[in-house]
Amino acid sequence: MNEIFNITTETDFQQKCLETFRYQYQNVEVYRKFCEYLKINPIEINKVEKIPFLPIEMFKNHLVLDKVFDFAQADKSGSFFQSSGTTQIQIRSKHYIADFSLYEESIYKSFEQFIGKPEDFIFLGLLPNYSENPHSSLIYMVDFLMKKSGKPENGYFLYNYQELLELLHKLEKQKVILFGVSFALLDFLDYCHSERSEESLSNSPTLQPSNALTIIETGGMKGRKEEMTKDELLKIFKKGFGTERIFSEYSMTELLSQAYSLGENIYETPNWMRILVRNTEDPFSYVEDGRNGAINIIDLANRHSCSFIATQDLGKIVSDFEVPRFARNDNSGLFLEVGNARNDSQRNEEALQETKDSSLHSQAHFVQNDKMRTQIRKFQVLGRIDHSDIRGCSLLVS
Repeated sequence: MNEIFNITTETDFQQKCLETFRYQYQNVEVYRKFCEYLKINPIEINKVEKIPFLPIEMFKNHLVLDKVFDFAQADKSGSFFQSSGTTQIQIRSKHYIADFSLYEESIYKSFEQFIGKPEDFIFLGLLPNYSENPHSSLIYMVDFLMKKSGKPENGYFLYNYQELLELLHKLEKQKVILFGVSFALLDFLDYCHSERSEESLSNSPTLQPSNALTIIETGGMKGRKEEMTKDELLKIFKKGFGTERIFSEYSMTELLSQAYSLGENIYETPNWMRILVRNTEDPFSYVEDGRNGAINIIDLANRHSCSFIATQDLGKIVSDFEVPRFARNDNSGLFLEVGNARNDSQRNEEALQETKDSSLHSQAHFVQNDKMRTQIRKFQVLGRIDHSDIRGCSLLVS
């Protein structure tokens, strides 16, 4: 199954999607019943756009699991991720995990592709709501990155902002990644800039800009803060932390892969993950690139649940010229201004010149990285259809 991490071409991706659809049609009961309800003939599914996407709400009320695995044992052993509910009566999604090693490889390879090797960083977590959930997929991910990092400074902070501030001051010359839920990052900035007394200010360090600090916000206001657009949120973080390196991670309980944004609320997926944007008034059709719609997600790491999920998130596919402001410098592990790096625009021109006869030009652009050429569809997250809150999205519709 780990061959999904070796996908390098669009043909590889399309073939793996179709094979995964056929497998899950046969082995995931709720998905098969959903397809049958839609009167889908699996033999007629010959391209990705024809694959039916399971509504994400199914994870709240149904078992979405490969029949070859023992549900009772998985439930007893706690082999599942569960979403964080904001009320006592809220029904929470439950994603049973048949193979945690698959999730771990997805975590590592996605992070390495977009950020760098985990071993090169110190990881700090400001994730209070998620830390209180024993079945949080986000906490599992950060735990795994900390384990791979192996740095003694790695750790979580609930509401002990003074301790976090002092540690950031101590580590200001080391490469640090602070994973934070949005409301907690805002609370931390409030503490750093306004809430401490004059006495405490005189006896402790202040939050200073650092070229080695990267913030990765994971979304999630959880009703704790006034809602705002993503752009407004990023501006506050840039000003408060004194850095342009405010990145974002986009995923959810029902997924085993992550998309990352290196700036400007523009996300990119790894090669085994894909975003399609459907028409909100017709769930079986897709909108043109650049137009708003609801997000469908292909996550081939979801081999043993469902790889084709129709979410309640709003978003759009962005055009070629809308690129992240920063690109990773593989030699240093830090980030450079795009103007100082070989950026997507230049690489696109080279790749398009070599593949000028391809019919895919009108659908997406290509990026050539060493020997890899795969279809890239960058996207923005714009909010929720029902205006509620999700991991990776803490905002109103822009």
